[in-house]
Amino acid sequence: MVTRQPSTKSLKSTTGAALVALGLLMFFANMDGVVSSMDGLASISANETLGALPAVGLAALHAAQAYTLDRAGFFSALEQILVSFWPLLLVIIGGILLRYAFGGRFEPVEGSSSSSAWRARS
Repeated sequence: MVTRQPSTKSLKSTTGAALVALGLLMFFANMDGVVSSMDGLASISANETLGALPAVGLAALHAAQAYTLDRAGFFSALEQILVSFWPLLLVIIGGILLRYAFGGRFEPVEGSSSSSAWRARS
């Protein structure tokens, strides 16, 4: 019996699926802490939601002030935010590997404006 060497496509698809699964697992494990810290949002009434828009505007102004006056502090905070999303990077890389593993077998349907209209090539 002859043993087959794994093809590049099967190696890419296996690696891509593993990266997607690992990234999603780590991302959703970290979401437990985020959800527990947002318990106070469930008790916000409709009248209090009107204050969210000015709060977002003030946060944007604060970020612009930090960027102009304290760039080291701004980039340190930005780095902390990006580090918290690193499991999504695994998901993105895994998705790219899975896309290349399928070898372009899926293409969008011509004449369709919907991004969900895909057709398998035969």
